[in-house]
Amino acid sequence: MVMSPSAPDIETLTPRQRQILDVVQELGFTTLETLAERFGVSAQTVRREIIRLQAGNFLQRFHGGAGLASGGIRSAYAQKLTVSPHGKQRIGAAVAGIVPPGASVFLDVGTTVEAAARALINKPGLRVVTASVGVAQIFCRNGVFDVVVTGGTTRGANGSLVGQAAIASIMGFRFDYAIIGLGGFDDDGAPMDFDLEKIAVRQAAIGRSRQVLALADHSKFEQVGTARVAPAETMSLIVVDAEPGPRLRASWERSGTRWLVA
Repeated sequence: MVMSPSAPDIETLTPRQRQILDVVQELGFTTLETLAERFGVSAQTVRREIIRLQAGNFLQRFHGGAGLASGGIRSAYAQKLTVSPHGKQRIGAAVAGIVPPGASVFLDVGTTVEAAARALINKPGLRVVTASVGVAQIFCRNGVFDVVVTGGTTRGANGSLVGQAAIASIMGFRFDYAIIGLGGFDDDGAPMDFDLEKIAVRQAAIGRSRQVLALADHSKFEQVGTARVAPAETMSLIVVDAEPGPRLRASWERSGTRWLVA
């Protein structure tokens, strides 16, 4: 009798399995062919990864692809909350040390940006605009109610707001800082992510901001997203929780990109 492998937990997932979860979380559903092309492996290899992830209730296997686990069981968003929590807290504290009182701030979506939101709660006089239901809830739960939430359509378990209504709302503002999350980096160090609609919202905010703080914990260093957010040098500062590896550091040095290790 062939014994099936034990169900994985968040600590035993491989980098590729984590990236598959990121893609599924961003898109809701993706095909075997898309994942195989994305990772440069065979469809059979992807199928084995999906079977293992389904065994741990991280996602649900469908004919020809994979989607979010039914009933919200161990959603990818919940899993992200367990990745580098102390590093994300340090990143958030570093952001709070940069943003001055009274600044106008756009806050993006994601667990690292949420850590920054928690660190900014007591910053006096901030004018906050966000495309994240989760970020708005953080402020409201702590007695800060004058937060502007963009319009748009909710996308994913993290409460991201996307679409033309979100972009149109952002275009009506001018921000001192845009604080954005990242899903990975291109070969030249440019920030990347997986969802094109979320990327469009980030690009609108970048275009309306005097300074851009891009946030990424070390788990993103070796990840490659679906599309580029902006050239690395567009970022005023990339705030990370560990020193980047030689390849990424060299890319940023060539482009003159600044980064801060929190």
